[in-house]
Amino acid sequence: MLLIAGGAALMLTACGSSEGASGKVQIEFFQNKPEAKESFDKLVEKFNQEQSEIEVTQVNPPDAETVLKTRLVKNDVPDIMALGATDTFSLLSQSGIFMDQTDQEMIDLINPSYIQMVKDVSGLEELTGIPFATNANGIMYNKTLFREMGLEVPKTWDDLIATAETIKDAGKIPFYLTYKDDWQTNLAFNALAPNLEGIDFYLKRRDGEVTFQERYREIAEKQLKILDYGHSDNFGKTYADGNRAFANGDAFMYIQGTWAIPEIRKANPNIEIGFFPFPTGNDPEEIKLVNGIDTLLTVSEDTEHQAEAIEFIKFLLREDNMKQYIDEQNLFAAVEGVTQDDSSVAEILPYIERGQVTDFADHYIPSAVQLNSIVQEFLQVGDIDAYLKKLDEEWDKVANRR
Repeated sequence: MLLIAGGAALMLTACGSSEGASGKVQIEFFQNKPEAKESFDKLVEKFNQEQSEIEVTQVNPPDAETVLKTRLVKNDVPDIMALGATDTFSLLSQSGIFMDQTDQEMIDLINPSYIQMVKDVSGLEELTGIPFATNANGIMYNKTLFREMGLEVPKTWDDLIATAETIKDAGKIPFYLTYKDDWQTNLAFNALAPNLEGIDFYLKRRDGEVTFQERYREIAEKQLKILDYGHSDNFGKTYADGNRAFANGDAFMYIQGTWAIPEIRKANPNIEIGFFPFPTGNDPEEIKLVNGIDTLLTVSEDTEHQAEAIEFIKFLLREDNMKQYIDEQNLFAAVEGVTQDDSSVAEILPYIERGQVTDFADHYIPSAVQLNSIVQEFLQVGDIDAYLKKLDEEWDKVANRR
């Protein structure tokens, strides 16, 4: 099995599993989310107690993706890897690192939309990761402030701008923007791009059939328009600043992911949060919720204990365990029929239930493109032509290196 990294071809073998002194098969579970460590610790302990043949150990280092890439170069592949459905996952899938799970019976438990997302991201027909949990990107709003001003939840782009105008005219802040952190500048892009141009754009971009310069002007114009409704220091506030400010009622809306809800509640447990899909166009029936895979579960192609690794994944997908995880992490289940009951996300659940969803745009953009910094620079400068040209140029540079 070959991994191409830095121009070198490296043979990889799995080193993460062994037979412990207890006689149990030792399985390493490597996962990339520090905020999920405690939740996975509970599930690992539960699994280890429920049976006597397998012992799972969780590994969750800082900067996990970088650590994982370093380990792969050293031929040290964990048995099970929990990752985001990103460009890193795509590269590793195409390098043959992960076991093909296409024929696993547990796939029948998973929402087919998420199965297709994994295949689209990886660029492969075989399934190299099992979707586990998903998150959503949209617009959070303060229900109390909306109610006090008699505002309704916007259903279209024109409604959104009109609502923002009303709030601004009242001397209030429509959106709390946190653009000091470059990844925060990408949140609106992640809603606008897949809704207005579709994920197919990226599949065609891989083949050189389309360009950003040809197709992304409306997206860029709407990215800039949002800046008119921020506050006086849009590029001076961080994600942490925004969570505190929104919790304190400093703004009516917050372009954000569902992952921020627990942090906001830490600052204000009594805040009444609502969440709606970013209305990117003027036909409500066409607007999709950005709802992508937060965590997928992969198995090393070369581990000696694939069967035991699959048993742990089946355990994680079990309804009671899935429910425990999404409740603690404020996420959504990839397993059909397991629902998120938090009131803050009630308005977006129907979109998930009927499959009116689309993936995060940045899952399809090579990390070497440096999308976040490009978007941040564009929003600061405002030059649409230069922005779209740079996206094309950086994409082509990366494509030529692969």
